[in-house]
Amino acid sequence: MKQKIVIRVSMDCEKCRKKAFKIAVNANEVSSVALEGDDKMAVTGERVDSVSLVRALRKKFRHAMIESVEEVKDKKEEKEKENEMPLAWYSYAPYPPTVACVHEYDGGCTVM
Repeated sequence: MKQKIVIRVSMDCEKCRKKAFKIAVNANEVSSVALEGDDKMAVTGERVDSVSLVRALRKKFRHAMIESVEEVKDKKEEKEKENEMPLAWYSYAPYPPTVACVHEYDGGCTVM
């Protein structure tokens, strides 16, 4: 499951941004890191441990907070779902009604 984690980190200068990027890139299973504004960082990857990442950032910056964690769907998966044919639901006619045997004698029905 690919996920996107937005973390708020107090980054004041360019040197702080470089340190934050280095810490985020060295985390396990991270595929991309991007800045969203002056103090937000978006980390994308599979099975990224957001808690350990924030702990590592707090060791250097003293203030790091998880803003959001959300699932990222691949474009390939979305296209595959669009291309899938929907299941056709067939409605069959109900069983024919039962017909009572009517004979001239009272011996009962001998059909069954």
